[in-house]
Amino acid sequence: MPDLSEITNFLPISEAIATAGQPTEAQFSDIQAAGYSTVINLAMPTSDNALPNERAIVEGLGMTYVHIPVVWEQPTGDDCDRFFTVMEQATQLPDQKVLVHCALNMRVSAFVYLYRRRLGVSDAIAQADVAKIWQPNPTWQAFMDARLADLSTRNQTIDS
Repeated sequence: MPDLSEITNFLPISEAIATAGQPTEAQFSDIQAAGYSTVINLAMPTSDNALPNERAIVEGLGMTYVHIPVVWEQPTGDDCDRFFTVMEQATQLPDQKVLVHCALNMRVSAFVYLYRRRLGVSDAIAQADVAKIWQPNPTWQAFMDARLADLSTRNQTIDS
């Protein structure tokens, strides 16, 4: 099994999901060899160390590639909803492994936190993984809080 710990801020969340900062071209081969079948990139094409040919690299290794460019200074609810949809599709089948990355695993840690909360993971557990990467700045904390409130409202509507 390849050692993925050399990938910037690599963090396994579960058997099926891992998060990271921007992998190098060579590291995508290790990701594929470790059994990952889908790569979701939340970084902008202009982010530090972004690979201009990342889609070709990932798809050339037989993995599915999804790019949801999230503007660092302005994450949106639409970005988050699209991420949730892609994650649900990517994790539908057993033994599917998903790597979600951005430039430094900051955007990703927030989005995966929200996804896990949506699935019913406790705040303490989901927040502990965010804290391994960073303390969200005011923009990202406000985004997370607003999305959590939205998730709570949706769940109350569904339960009614």
